[in-house]
Amino acid sequence: MSKQSMIKGTLILTVAAFITKLMGFVNSMVMARMLGSEGIGLAMMAMPFTGILISLTTLGFEVAVSKLVAEYDSKGNHLLIKKILFVSLSITSILSVMLMISCIFLSRILSSFFLTDQRAYYSFISVIPIVPIAAVSSVIKGYFRGKQNMTPIALSQIIEQMVRISFMVMLVQWLLPYGIEFAAAGAVLGGVIGEGVSIFYLISIFKRSKNEKYKLHHSFFHEISKGKDILFDLLQIGLPTTVIGLIYSISGVLQPIIITQSLALAGIDTPLATKQFGMLTGYAMPLVLLPGFITSALSVSLIPAISEAKAQNNFPLIDLRIQQAVRISLIIGVPWTIILYVFSKLLTTVIYNSPEAGVFLKILSPFFLLQYFRLPFQSVMIGLGKANIAMINNLVTTIVTLIATFILASNSEFGIYGVALAFNIGVVLGTSLHFLTIVKLTGFSINIKDFLKVIFSGFMMGWGGISAYNYLSNQNVNTLLLLISSLAFSIFIYLLFIYFLKMLDFSKI
Repeated sequence: MSKQSMIKGTLILTVAAFITKLMGFVNSMVMARMLGSEGIGLAMMAMPFTGILISLTTLGFEVAVSKLVAEYDSKGNHLLIKKILFVSLSITSILSVMLMISCIFLSRILSSFFLTDQRAYYSFISVIPIVPIAAVSSVIKGYFRGKQNMTPIALSQIIEQMVRISFMVMLVQWLLPYGIEFAAAGAVLGGVIGEGVSIFYLISIFKRSKNEKYKLHHSFFHEISKGKDILFDLLQIGLPTTVIGLIYSISGVLQPIIITQSLALAGIDTPLATKQFGMLTGYAMPLVLLPGFITSALSVSLIPAISEAKAQNNFPLIDLRIQQAVRISLIIGVPWTIILYVFSKLLTTVIYNSPEAGVFLKILSPFFLLQYFRLPFQSVMIGLGKANIAMINNLVTTIVTLIATFILASNSEFGIYGVALAFNIGVVLGTSLHFLTIVKLTGFSINIKDFLKVIFSGFMMGWGGISAYNYLSNQNVNTLLLLISSLAFSIFIYLLFIYFLKMLDFSKI
């Protein structure tokens, strides 16, 4: 099985994520036309509860398996890799099947409690089979990540999306005459089928791996009976990762409640508060977080890369991996921050027809540059075996962010802008805690020379973008062409500078 460099693995996953996001965007438009807002709403109602079930059954094993496989593979200990796979697959399979059966038997009770529209019951039933599929998938993906072979994962994501779209369209067309609730369930079932085909593909690749025949023998069962240490290692990494996911989920539930209540205390009436909340979370935040699929791909590749280096006690390599991650995050984050800040009003006008939402981009973008480092830093900590510290950092950050949201948003002088400021506080705090932890663990220090090169390139990009915008504005160019032309020129300036400043070193990929 071919091992890939961290950067090559990141590029492979990034390309796959871009393709699947593009396909998903097209699919969402098709589904919106076929199902309408009502059908989409019914399909989406079943998702939050299912997400919690998947988190509980996978137990963060995708990350844990990735880390442990990378460590033992670097030492050539294939017996322990067998144990890791057997223990993790056994636990996740048993838990997921038990939960799936329980959910099926309790489906009516659960739907009456969690679903506001009982027509979503059929969508809820349709999505339940994804629990064991996702559980097994998490372990297999963790294995490939640990082997630092991202190609099967990337291809499985594309296959999943292709199958998902095909079955969604077919099932919705077939079931729509029977009612919108059945059509919505068909759309959900299409997603489950896509996930199922994806895991079958991964398993087939796993079985065909050369020199990796993981067949069980009697001697192996004797060894697996001693697998308590492996289980402890898996849970030591997986449980904090699961808690991190639950923290984000719970925060996502609490945030809208705290924000709306705080704005009410500030004297902002409900319709205006809803509109402002929509502009911040529905318009500004998706744009600010758009580079997330790149940093997410980087984070996936980073965990096994750091784990392997740590297992070999190769501290210079650990430092190199962190430097590479920081460089990639910086090269991606700086231009996006400049784009959001310089073209804030123009972007929200063209995309959302909401120029007033541009102010939120100006408030958020300078601080959210740090967000692009947060997930890679977290992956470094997990790779170093400090998932528990990452969990504590995230818990502290979430609590502080929620408290800051209430204090600032309930102040009439800030209102909705207080929410944006609270988000900024959370980003700065969370990234700083992760960074300081890494410094303490590894002695890591930022390459100031590289940092200044990228920042300088960003400033020149901003200057180029503003110059192009001012020139084209005087030529009576339409708004869309004005945005595209200004963006293209500014990006060209940025790429030119980072190339001549030798920030793009393709020889290391």
